[in-house]
Amino acid sequence: MAMTLKFWKMNGAGNDFVMLDNRDLSLKLDGSAIAQLCDRHRGVGADGLLLAEPAQDGGDFRMRYYNADGGEAEMCGNGARCFARFVNRLQAGQLDTVRFETLAGMISAEFPGDQVRINMSAPHSQKLNQTLEVAGQKLIVHSINTGVPHAVVLVNDLENVDVQRLGSGLRYHEAFAPKGTNANFVKITGPAAISIRTYERGVEGETLACGTGMVACALIAHELHQFSSPISVKVKGGDTLQIGFEQTGAEYRNVTLHGPADFVFQGETQI
Repeated sequence: MAMTLKFWKMNGAGNDFVMLDNRDLSLKLDGSAIAQLCDRHRGVGADGLLLAEPAQDGGDFRMRYYNADGGEAEMCGNGARCFARFVNRLQAGQLDTVRFETLAGMISAEFPGDQVRINMSAPHSQKLNQTLEVAGQKLIVHSINTGVPHAVVLVNDLENVDVQRLGSGLRYHEAFAPKGTNANFVKITGPAAISIRTYERGVEGETLACGTGMVACALIAHELHQFSSPISVKVKGGDTLQIGFEQTGAEYRNVTLHGPADFVFQGETQI
């Protein structure tokens, strides 16, 4: 029997999400139902879906994030900013800060002006200057996990990069097996400034923005070019966001992602 589902639609720098209030844990959605909701032709349409649930380990809420294919992922930076603003609305806008649990660890957020700044989990598993053959080309690939795994390739001509072909080749490359990786292409545009394009795992294509990808690209740019914090990152959707960080030796801490998180509409659908 069909169920009527209340939802909110949000976007963070063009990365769009279906938001659901599951604080009473009444929603039991399987992967196919989530994929249907994210389908741009037969559903609401989104890059991913987020569920707000009760905290289990000391946070204010628990964030569950699912890619458009219905698979659960550890973290989404743009989604986390949207999630923070979403739960603040559920609390009638009374929150100054919020802490929420993700599979990548605890995330905290605050609300400067009409934007959201989140503190990310600590990056790890950084590797620089790997030479990989991807879709018949040899690429210099850097990688880091910023909540989810990311591969990063620096390019001179960002506009003409074949993001679908090379991104898919990186996503499924044996170097990142078995779970695969997201793939980012980066152009240096100035001191502490970059532009990026991202192929997202689970979406299986290019998105207008990817928060964890922005962080990954900014930190790799810092490693390779000694850029200081904050680093400005312009994404495919046209927005420019700020990545802040502190570094002690090889370790990063206080990594932040500052940018928009906007409500688009709300409605009801049947699943």
